[in-house]
Amino acid sequence: MKSIIRVVLPFVLTWSSLAADKPGGKEEKPKPAQSIDELRQQVEKILKDTHTNGLSIAIVHKNGPEWVTGLGMADLASNRAATADTLFRIGSTSKMFVSLSILMLVDQGKLSLDDPVHKLAPEVWFDNPWESSDPVRVVNLLEHTTGWDDVHFREYAKQAPDSMSLREGLDYDHHSRTSRWRPGTRMAYCNSGPAVAAYVVERLTAQKFEDFVQQNLFNSIGMKTATYFEPAPGTATTLYRDDGKTPYPYSHIIMRPAGAINASANDMAAYLQFYLSRGAVGGKQVVPAADIDRMEVPKSTWAAKDGMKFGYGLSNYWTVDDGFVYHGHNGEVEGGQTDISYISDYGVGYFFSINSDSDDAFEKITHAIRAYITHNLQKPPVPPAAQLPAYAADYSGWYEPDSPETEITYFLARLHGLSRVKFQDGQLILSSAVGGRKEHFLPVTARQFRRVPEKDPPPPVPTLELLSVNTEGRFIHAEQGTMKKIPAWFAIGEILCVLFVILSILAIVVYAPFWLFGGLIKSRRRPAERAMRFWPLLAVLSLIAFVVIFITASRDLINRLGNLTVWSASLCAVTLVFALAALASFFVALRRPEEGVRRDVRRFSLIVSLGLLIAAAYLAYWGIIGVRTWA
Repeated sequence: MKSIIRVVLPFVLTWSSLAADKPGGKEEKPKPAQSIDELRQQVEKILKDTHTNGLSIAIVHKNGPEWVTGLGMADLASNRAATADTLFRIGSTSKMFVSLSILMLVDQGKLSLDDPVHKLAPEVWFDNPWESSDPVRVVNLLEHTTGWDDVHFREYAKQAPDSMSLREGLDYDHHSRTSRWRPGTRMAYCNSGPAVAAYVVERLTAQKFEDFVQQNLFNSIGMKTATYFEPAPGTATTLYRDDGKTPYPYSHIIMRPAGAINASANDMAAYLQFYLSRGAVGGKQVVPAADIDRMEVPKSTWAAKDGMKFGYGLSNYWTVDDGFVYHGHNGEVEGGQTDISYISDYGVGYFFSINSDSDDAFEKITHAIRAYITHNLQKPPVPPAAQLPAYAADYSGWYEPDSPETEITYFLARLHGLSRVKFQDGQLILSSAVGGRKEHFLPVTARQFRRVPEKDPPPPVPTLELLSVNTEGRFIHAEQGTMKKIPAWFAIGEILCVLFVILSILAIVVYAPFWLFGGLIKSRRRPAERAMRFWPLLAVLSLIAFVVIFITASRDLINRLGNLTVWSASLCAVTLVFALAALASFFVALRRPEEGVRRDVRRFSLIVSLGLLIAAAYLAYWGIIGVRTWA
């Protein structure tokens, strides 16, 4: 299952920390391996350098596997090596089997992708304010276009015994399943959508989803050891933190169809061959080739309806790397990361899974494998540049993200993603308000644009689209995100407010030592000014406390924030302290001047307390003040 929200630094430090995220020297990619022996050496070095214990890997061609093995250690305590038969957690790659199951039922005439979910499973709770005109349909569950928030910390933290049914898992907490926009307009990754689709399979087949997959997919494809449930001792890897030493306990996730599968390199080699053979195994079609075609292309978003093929299809999405287009899906659980990707036109693909949290290892192994499987391939042609459309100028202006995956971090994402679009020298230029990052795009059709990278080969497909104007406004689709045009005065006002807040906080931090030192000297003590100094400082200290609490909680983020613990309760408490201190600061600065309060001190207090009050109001609006991550 895709990792729970990677919570960033709180608002007070966000702008400055992200401002440092500027394009710079990109790490040099290693030379492509020319043989499996060279690739093995590269991968083993990555494992060693990143303290990653074990790896499961398969490189497969249409006519058969090239390399299927395990490397390193599956379990340190028992000194057990990883092999081609060792089971690894494949996380959200599991979602692909939900879409395959639904498509099999579509082929049998039991449902349509456009069927409303309420028609098929009326007992499953969700809230869609547009249900009468734009119902949540089956396709929305699989393409992540329901508009639902991703599952909450509480749902991630629930340890579901293998005996728990899918319906019980869906009923555990349904608050995240509320459409935040019209279904079928924007894409936002959501783990509960595929789980609801899997329940539809149970309703229509009168059998457990896991049994349906075992009988119709695992057995047919040749995945002999794959399972949704906890494997027998000694058959699976242990998952480790990024230190390579501390193990995670086995995670029994509440929505098994979304990310619970354990599979070996041999299992996944067979699965890759299934995709490269377009749904066939041993010359026999398990699903029609048209089903694989449908999985690979999104259909339900505004962008897809305007002709954009790049994006997230039915549990199968596009990525572009070094001039090649890959299809597939990745996955992540605590202590494990997985990727399955293939290039259909060249008949080659790969799978790998590591038993570590290390993003560094995951990224480097991905580069090494992709460099190897493409080193003898001719890059696909790049579409020629076209002229900018006559209406391009209408899309110039300021944009903010409008399809957040998680509502709890949207207060930050909308500021981080604030961007300006302009057209110059036949290109679309997308400039980030944070960090000054610029991306250039060339038109290839009237509405679609391809990226112009600084160093890497240009992508052979468009990834940005000017969406048709609709009643909700003017939008741009960039890769898997949707951005909405906003008035310039509003964007500039947000930037100025953020700068004002940051400067206010910095001023409090800079002057606090002088205030504290002055309090130690009797001649400089000014009792009448104490409140003006105390409340702003308390507000800033509460923000710092938020950072410290989050950092200490991050070693076991899901359990510590998904349950009522000292960490989750403290996060809630310090946000309330911040809001109360900000209000008190402003009240103290506004009240009638007292004798002994210097005019400059009062002015300073009024200015910085206004900045704190703006921050508190913003955080309260987005539900961060008093946030209860366990609820």
